[in-house]
Amino acid sequence: MPSLTDERAALRRRLLGRPRTAQEKLWAWLGPAIVTVIGGFLRFWQLGRPHQLVFDETYYVKQGWSMIKYGFEMKPTPAVQDAKAADSLFTMGHWQQGVYGNEADFVVHPPLGKWVIGAGEWLFGIDNSIGWRFAICLLGTIAIYLTGRAAWHLFRSALLATVAAILMAVEGMEFVLSRTAILDIMVMFWALAAFVALLADRERTRRILADKVAALKVEGKWDDASWAGPFLGLRPWRWVAGLCIGLDMATKWSGGFFLVFFGLMSVWWDLGARRAVGVRRWISATVIKDSVPAMIYMVPIALISYLVTWWGWFASKDAWGRQWATLNPADKDTGLSPDSSLFSWMPDSLRSLWHYHVDMYNSAASITSPHNWESNPWSWMIQSRPTLFFMEWPTKGTEGCEVAKCVKTINPIGNPAIWWLGTIALVVLIFHWVLRRDWRAPAILAGIAAAWLPWFTYQERTIFTFYAVAFSPYVVLAVVFVLGLVLGPPDADPRRRRFGMIAVSTYVVLAVALFVFFWPVYTAEVVPYNVWHMRMWLPTWS
Repeated sequence: MPSLTDERAALRRRLLGRPRTAQEKLWAWLGPAIVTVIGGFLRFWQLGRPHQLVFDETYYVKQGWSMIKYGFEMKPTPAVQDAKAADSLFTMGHWQQGVYGNEADFVVHPPLGKWVIGAGEWLFGIDNSIGWRFAICLLGTIAIYLTGRAAWHLFRSALLATVAAILMAVEGMEFVLSRTAILDIMVMFWALAAFVALLADRERTRRILADKVAALKVEGKWDDASWAGPFLGLRPWRWVAGLCIGLDMATKWSGGFFLVFFGLMSVWWDLGARRAVGVRRWISATVIKDSVPAMIYMVPIALISYLVTWWGWFASKDAWGRQWATLNPADKDTGLSPDSSLFSWMPDSLRSLWHYHVDMYNSAASITSPHNWESNPWSWMIQSRPTLFFMEWPTKGTEGCEVAKCVKTINPIGNPAIWWLGTIALVVLIFHWVLRRDWRAPAILAGIAAAWLPWFTYQERTIFTFYAVAFSPYVVLAVVFVLGLVLGPPDADPRRRRFGMIAVSTYVVLAVALFVFFWPVYTAEVVPYNVWHMRMWLPTWS
């Protein structure tokens, strides 16, 4: 009869693959960490350029400071409704000279993202453009490391984890969004943090499952326990994932789709684990012992964390819609509120917040005005219409321009080496999911689907390519999946590994080189017109 140690080792190998050495684990931390430091340096380098509110910064930067000062978003006064007038006053630090009026503003996104932006403004001051973008840049930098950790959990290779971090560091759209004070990098960050937490939960609980089943087998108790298998505990990483997804929804509602896709993904992992160790009723056991408990604590944690971010709204009397329930009391006879959706027993604050959410949804869904830089989700993977954030045309003798015509622009073009190979990688992932039953393929596809597929239902709504930054980490992981196939397994023939290493290294160098090539259009550098034009590879980029 095998010993407990042997039984445990065999089950762990079945559930988690071959054990990794201490050296591999060390480099799985160090490699992505070193890349993150370098990527952070690049992101923070001249972060304050330009000292102008770029694209939708005109909304979120001013709303962020309003959150710090008032606890909610204030509406600009009629005298400065013109965006340029309000922006000029704000960027010079004169926010008290009419930028905000005396009434609350109606906005269509929850408050957390603006609180985060406001925190950076509180640290550095609103007349310092580094302050507007500091918190966003920090999260965008940490995302490099999280991508590396996700790759480690998926591929169990320190090399591929480091490659994933490098590709994330030079991904152009993520780079630009990390340097722009708008909300989308936070949608990406919180979902990615939840993804890594669930990967950590998968590894931890499979190790626990292997140990418990091994003990039952050695003790001769497995025949009686095999109908359902052991309980796996409270699973704290799932609590972390629930918190992160709640914070994601508190930034933009689109973060809620990750709760659905990642929840199903995690249940799928549990089904596979219990089946792999020989649980007889693995479906019902997963539902009772894993899925239901996960739903009981993950969903409430997500909702509670979402509601907590509205504390400034709850604490105020003058925020938009705060007094709606007071002005529209519920019908005591029917128990219905004026919109016939909720009952009178609910506190007025929650009734008001619900009504506000209904208005937010209706307003967001009605944004259908044509925009020069709008794009259809079908085009996002190939980056056919990146969103122009900023452009000026300095003339000779101004801003360092030494020729007749110069360009100063910020265009979040996704790194073509990553997105174009990523488009091909989707087919590879589907193949390995359907025909090879590789669990990593649907895990990566879940992240892409959660942030991409919902937008196909809004064909009439005005939407933009930069929304794809929410699934950029999973595009990177899809590319790394393909690179792992090219590299070959660790026990492959040395000649095979050598040629694989050359191919992977060549690709990484190409991705870095393209990032350097597009640097001027990522960072608002003043360059001659012809230098800018040679970077506009597609007619739709300019």
